[in-house]
Order: sequence, then structure tokens, then C-alpha cells
Amino acid sequence: MKNIYKIRLFISFISLLISTIAVFGLFYWVKVLDVQFSALLQRVVVDFSILALILFVLLILITFIFGRLYCSLICPFGIAQEIVNLIFSKFQKKKKGDFYKNLSFKYFIAFFALGSLIGGSALIIRYIDPYTIFSSMVSLSLFGIIFSLFVFVLVFFKNRFFCSNICPVGAILGLISRISIFKMIPNKDKCVSCSLCAKNCPQGCIDYKNKTIDNERCIKCFKCINVCKKDAINYTIQPKAEIKFMPARRNLIKTVSLFALLALGYKTGVELSKNIAKKIKNIILPPGAQNEQYMINKCLNCNLCINNCPNKILSKANDDFKAVHIDYSKGEKYCKYDCIECSRVCPSGAIKKLSLKEKQNTRIAMAVINQSNCTQCTRCLDVCPKQAIQKDNEGKIVIDASKCIGCGKCATYCYNNAIEIFSINEQKLL
Repeated sequence: MKNIYKIRLFISFISLLISTIAVFGLFYWVKVLDVQFSALLQRVVVDFSILALILFVLLILITFIFGRLYCSLICPFGIAQEIVNLIFSKFQKKKKGDFYKNLSFKYFIAFFALGSLIGGSALIIRYIDPYTIFSSMVSLSLFGIIFSLFVFVLVFFKNRFFCSNICPVGAILGLISRISIFKMIPNKDKCVSCSLCAKNCPQGCIDYKNKTIDNERCIKCFKCINVCKKDAINYTIQPKAEIKFMPARRNLIKTVSLFALLALGYKTGVELSKNIAKKIKNIILPPGAQNEQYMINKCLNCNLCINNCPNKILSKANDDFKAVHIDYSKGEKYCKYDCIECSRVCPSGAIKKLSLKEKQNTRIAMAVINQSNCTQCTRCLDVCPKQAIQKDNEGKIVIDASKCIGCGKCATYCYNNAIEIFSINEQKLL
């Protein structure tokens, strides 16, 4: 059991490395980010696939059997906090090994935010979801940097307090972990209450005085096993005699309250999804994003698509549009015809998975020729991948609206700025 901590640490660092490389857009061959809880849940709800459902059920099943391994092995933001804590530990005084009480407000945050997500809007969850925060930080989004700095400062004083008492994903997985099969179990006969395990616990979930471990908050980092000199902590199946339940009345009140919040969050999500994009106009979206209302309600702003776009035309959320969108004034200034990277890497379903053929026939905008500026040079005819630009009977260059997908390549190669690209209300498969 002593090696379990080192094995877990190695897997965590590999997971963090792959996640960071993926966000930077260097490659995305191992889709660690596709199994992030919030993104996966939304993909099950809005862009349903058998694979997404299997992955989500598998994630819940692993938590039910082994506890919150997700938080220590897969979640990049949680692992990043662990690294920050390792750095801080060199400058910190020795901890007292405090046992933090389980704060109930995290459940209310989690159920309301996830209810809103299921209701159709990611607007609330994107501001507290650990995966989104991590991706935003790595991609140098202002919000991601500020929020991450706040959490890292919190790490200095309370270690992974965000994971144990704020994170909505941690709260949901913690409830499942409460009834998990495998738990961290102290051997009260061997334990001498030295507090060494409690001092090294990142979650503050070990009460060394009473020789108990709160497995709901425990993220199975196995530090306690690694530092215990008496081998007094085991990762094993909990004996039935030690299983305790909350008092029935308190349990009932909390359950009713949480499901009421879930319903309220769902209703809020429905209303947000209807109203949030009504005033937004003239936005061009990546293929598969459907329309402004859909994109702004589903996009988690993880910026993974931005960093993986080969032509660099995708823009981060800004004052004009609070989600990822296309800006044809950036990068190569047109959407590459044989590219489906944004669709391939999006973990949340905000950009639906498209085949290359589907993408090549999805209209995302519309090109219009200003005849007063056009010199009939035919350059646009040569570069149009859809052969949507032709000469009419009078020799004028015109656009066949039934073929144009709005990729913007013609406008990019036009010498005289005679072609403009206009947004459309709804993407259409031609």
C-alpha cells in the first residue's frame, strides 16, 4: 500500500500534462478533457451519444466503487492545486492538522448550478466548474487567471478547500463517495493519534483525535497512507458495522431542499437559455454551433477549440458575445475547408461533432459581392472550395446562394475588398 501514493501521483502528473498540452492545442490524441464531469454531463444532455452516456455512467460507477479518484487523477484544476501546495509547503509553517467541518452550502451551489446546466444553460456552471477554470487559466483568459489566483491563494491557507467545500463537481461526487464500496479506514488499534496524517491531508478530512476520516471529502490522494509510520490507515471495504447514516429527519430535509434547488436551477436554466441571446446579432459561429442562443448557453468557455483551430480565427468570449465565436479579422481570416478540429475537440457538445462531409456542407455565414468594388479578376472563383462563385450571362461575378457556406476564403483573397461575409440566424446543412 505504501507505493499507492507514488503511483497515484505519477498518473496525476501525466493526466495534468496531457490536459495542458491539449488546451495549448499542440495535440489532442488522448481525450482526457472529454471525461471532465460538467462537460460530459452536458454532452449527455444536449448532444446525446452512446459513448458519452457510457463514459458518464463509468465515471459514476468508478466513484461508487473507489470514491473520489476523479478529483485526484483526472481533474486538472485539482491536480494543479496539489502542485501549488507542494511549492507552498516549502514556505509554510507546520500545519496543526485541523479537521474542517463539512460545509453544507456546497451542495446548494452544486445542485443549483447543475440544475441550470440540465435546464439548458451553462452560464452559471462555467464560472465555478474546475475544468473550465483550468482551461481558461491555461489559455490566458482574464477570468481564468483571476479565479485561479484566488484559489491558489486559498491553497496557501487551507490547501484544497475549493475542492472540498466549493467545487460543485466535488460536492456531487462526494455524495456518491459517501456510499462508496472502498474507503479510507483508520485502524484504531494501531493509530497513536500522532496527527501526521491530518497534517498532510489536503482536504482536512482526517480527525486524528477521534480517529475518523470523512470519506465524502476524501479525494483518495493516499498521502495519509504514505506518511503513516504505523500502517494504521487502509484503503479497503468498510465493515457494515461501521456504516453510519444521517438522522432520518435531517436527511429528509436536506434531500428535499437539494432537489428543490435542482428544480429551481433547472427552471433558471430554461429561462436563461430562452432569453440570454435575444439581443445578440451579427455573430458568426464555428460549424456545429447551430445559433447564438445555443452556443452562448452551451459553451463552457474552456477555449480548447480556440487553441486547436489551425487558422486561428476563433475568438474568446468578450463584451459582444459571451462565448467562443469566429472573428474573420484574425489569423488566416477564413475557415479551413478540410478542418473539423473545433468540432473534434469540443468536450461539452457546444460545437456538435461533425464529419468532414457535414462540416463542408454546413452554412455558417453568407458571402455577398459589392459589384461597385469588384474588378472581375476571378481570383475568388479560383479559391472558393464549393465552386459557389460563378460568372453570370452578363460576365459579372456572382455568388450562388445555394452553395455558399460562408467560409470567408473568397473575401480573404479578394484584392479590392469587394466581398463581405454576413452572419446568419441559424446554421444550415446544405
